[in-house]
Amino acid sequence: MTTQIFENSYAKLPAHFFTRQSAEAARAPDVIATNAALADFLNFPDGYLESAAGRDMISGTAFDPSAKPLAQVYAGHQFGGFSPQLGDGRALLIGEVMAKDDMRYDVQLKGSGQTPYSRSGDGLAALGPVIREYVMSEAMHALGVPTTRALAAIRTGSPVYREGAEQGAMLTRVALSHIRIGTFQFFAARNDTDAIAELADYAMDRHYPDAKSTDTPIRSFFECVCLAQAELIAHWMALGFIHGVMNTDNMAISGQTIDYGPCAFMDHFHAMKVFSSIDTGGRYAWARQPQIGHWNLLRFAETLIPIWDSGEEHAVAEIEDSIALYSECVNARMALRFADKLGLPAYADIDTDSFIQNTLGMMQAEGLDFTRFFASLREDGDHLRDWVGTEATDAWLADWQKRVSKEDREASQTARAQNSPIYIPRNHQVANAIANAEAGADQVFHDLLAVLQNPYERQDGKEHYEAAPKPDEEVTQTFCGT
Repeated sequence: MTTQIFENSYAKLPAHFFTRQSAEAARAPDVIATNAALADFLNFPDGYLESAAGRDMISGTAFDPSAKPLAQVYAGHQFGGFSPQLGDGRALLIGEVMAKDDMRYDVQLKGSGQTPYSRSGDGLAALGPVIREYVMSEAMHALGVPTTRALAAIRTGSPVYREGAEQGAMLTRVALSHIRIGTFQFFAARNDTDAIAELADYAMDRHYPDAKSTDTPIRSFFECVCLAQAELIAHWMALGFIHGVMNTDNMAISGQTIDYGPCAFMDHFHAMKVFSSIDTGGRYAWARQPQIGHWNLLRFAETLIPIWDSGEEHAVAEIEDSIALYSECVNARMALRFADKLGLPAYADIDTDSFIQNTLGMMQAEGLDFTRFFASLREDGDHLRDWVGTEATDAWLADWQKRVSKEDREASQTARAQNSPIYIPRNHQVANAIANAEAGADQVFHDLLAVLQNPYERQDGKEHYEAAPKPDEEVTQTFCGT
């Protein structure tokens, strides 16, 4: 008997939530990578990605009969301006699978051709952005950050045209779902209260089932999303990660990181660091990410007002109380994560909180590499003196060592080691992997990916993956790729 691979709960929603269609098959598919461990976790049949059927799926050639491929519609605020209709302009939701954790996951193909939501785009993906998303999403997973993941990447054998001709590629992406704040905004912009209610009911069932059993399910649902986003953004901040396009259509209701466009990890620390070539005003700078999360969640709350439990007349006041949970949580979680990176007491200690701010100020003034700085503290910190050794860093180090000496040595060292990675996907290394892949050499990509699977443990012979870029290697801008 043939095993049914996919389920399709989203496809059971009303027809105006999506458009059914097939993919534009790769002309000459060339597999770059497949993620066997993820495929096993998702309960795909053994060896599926290497089988003819699996290769057909990741190249858009054909899908299992149990799949119901569709493009989802959504709207969104992009750099503060509202677009009433966006949607999957170059992606298809192939179907859903039940994984080993008993959770439902979307399997989506990116770069699969035009859809009704392509807005005159070609619906295709270039090789560079596919490599970037594969590396970044798998690195984030290894770092412990909630994230979409990469199941496979291929070259399509056809060119795509951006600034010039580039190699085409496809990415197979996995997510808890692809429901975004912008999905709710699409229906709110049309005053489609029934659709908002149905989408909220579906999202609660899928992501926050406990909210439905409360006396105020919509408010509870909103608060669950707020807390998930607070945890996520605090984790980004503690790793020096800059998403780059925190538009409302790029914020997933599930609390996963989604859409790795012009994202980047900081090298030299600066609170207002921006990499995205399109973020000319610094709207999505590192330090502004918690604030933008708050702004986006208010836009989400606006969509829920028509279905708010206590009625619209009470919604605004209750939303103000609920959104305060986000602010409290994101600030508390950021402080706790940075305190752990320093091996110091919890954030409730006012002096520790002040020391964290002083630390970041010193790092910025001295132009220190974010990841290397915290990694240098994993042992006793003497590496910092050998590495930098300025008057300011020596004074800071003496203060830190005095503080940390008062803590339980083993607990402090464990907290530092567990929260300060040695390896991140540094921009110059990702750029190098992309350049080599574009030249037909994928080994640099595979070698980088292998190192990033174990970011918290020092690996013999991998010292160059720890290093900040040399001046001629530094990447100062990243690009969206659409």
